[in-house]
Amino acid sequence: MCIPPIPEINRRLQVGYPDLRFHDLRHSFAVSSLQAGDDIKTVQENLGHHSAAFTMDTYAHVTETMRKASSEHMDAFIGILLDKLQCSN
Repeated sequence: MCIPPIPEINRRLQVGYPDLRFHDLRHSFAVSSLQAGDDIKTVQENLGHHSAAFTMDTYAHVTETMRKASSEHMDAFIGILLDKLQCSN
């Protein structure tokens, strides 16, 4: 498979989308991957970053949807713990 050089990709993206750059797509991919639940190490590898810390610092924006999902996970976890405590009494 022949991959065109970055300037060629940028030129192609500008057809109909003058403000869209290659790294805009890369950023969207990274953030979408994290929001979809991909672990940070997998996203780091997919992007070719040296460290997961760099990937986290660059792409791991906490959104309201992510905050809500985290809250729901913790609520479920606490519910399980409370159920176990009640069963052991």
